[in-house]
Amino acid sequence: MKKLFFMAALGLFFVTSCHSKSSSDNSQEENQNMEMMHSSANQKDVHAMLGVQGSCEMCKERIEKAAKTVKGVSFANWDVNEKILHLNFDPKQTSVEAISKVIAKTGHDTDKDKATQAAYDALPDCCKYRK
Repeated sequence: MKKLFFMAALGLFFVTSCHSKSSSDNSQEENQNMEMMHSSANQKDVHAMLGVQGSCEMCKERIEKAAKTVKGVSFANWDVNEKILHLNFDPKQTSVEAISKVIAKTGHDTDKDKATQAAYDALPDCCKYRK
């Protein structure tokens, strides 16, 4: 019986340590990808962060796509968990305020602008974040 308990505990240890390493590897790979994207951005660009509400990968696509439609934006990456949009943009062509307004028009509240109720209501049900 002790041998069976020991084997089960050992198996559980290996399963959880493999899962932790995989999750850690994915996070490290994502950070490296973001660093590469930042370093490839135009040297005149500034980096800014903007809080943007959303809830899923569909929101991520919509938010990033909206930000990238603004002339002067060279990089946009929204963190689903942190609800933060990382931006690189040319301040001679646009501003955080202008980018925020474009994102709000797609239905996502930002730290600077609230989406209209009509724009919010047009979001798919899985993207609803207001309670």
